[in-house]
Amino acid sequence: MREIEFIIAEKDNGRQIKDFLHDFGVSASLLARLKRTENGITKNGEFAKAIERLSAGDRLQIRIESKGHMPAPSEDTLEIAYEDEDILVVNKPPFMPVHESRNHIGDTLSNAVAAHLAGEESTSFRAVYRLDRDTSGLVVIAKNELAAAKLAGKIEKDYYAIVCGEIKGSGTINAPIKRLGDSIIKRGIAPKGEGESAVTHYEAIENKNGLTLLKIRLETGRTHQIRVHFSSIGHPLLGDTMYGAASNLLYRQALHCKDICFTHPIIGKEMKISCNFPQDFENIIKENY
Repeated sequence: MREIEFIIAEKDNGRQIKDFLHDFGVSASLLARLKRTENGITKNGEFAKAIERLSAGDRLQIRIESKGHMPAPSEDTLEIAYEDEDILVVNKPPFMPVHESRNHIGDTLSNAVAAHLAGEESTSFRAVYRLDRDTSGLVVIAKNELAAAKLAGKIEKDYYAIVCGEIKGSGTINAPIKRLGDSIIKRGIAPKGEGESAVTHYEAIENKNGLTLLKIRLETGRTHQIRVHFSSIGHPLLGDTMYGAASNLLYRQALHCKDICFTHPIIGKEMKISCNFPQDFENIIKENY
């Protein structure tokens, strides 16, 4: 159960509770659940209906019950970058899927998070976004429905990639992406008028030994977007066997989500969180840069 309290400001004097909560980010479905929860909505310590009006100085409280399904816990350990009552930020290692699938049961980030949260009431695994299995870096997990809804699509992520060949300066790749043939996994650049729009911004950090370290920010979030875009301009990610750059230096695509920025969904604080490169990525940087 997550309890959230608001002290009503003068600007919200006279507003209905339902309108105040809607503007804060409470969805219609969550509001309906709050109405069905015992003392789901209280005002100054007393049960309150959603149509009641607020006065400046009122103490409004909502109680969010945990709902959903949490997978079986695993013994995998987590590198935690940040945690509080509403969010958990972890540095996902390479080779670990985020969600369970037919081929991955019990060995995913969701299983490790289930073990970490075993002592809490959270009953759902709510990753706000997904990284590919072989991509490492920061993943944000919401601990309740409200936090998940408010964070969806609102997190700025800085990726770092090592690509083949030399790229100078900065630039933007604007090319639509679509699924290739009958594959449910592989993507490619779509002809004009087809596919989904995809925009990738990049900045070259360093060039050496025929490789370039890039800082990348996505304007859109298509499946395999970074990998497809850089392959399409002749600079595939080092180690990315799907899009053309197998390497004995790295046995996965050289892609890491290192920095994220977002507004905390409950307290409204601006959050900036960073993590280190994994060892395999770090080794290449030290050897080449």
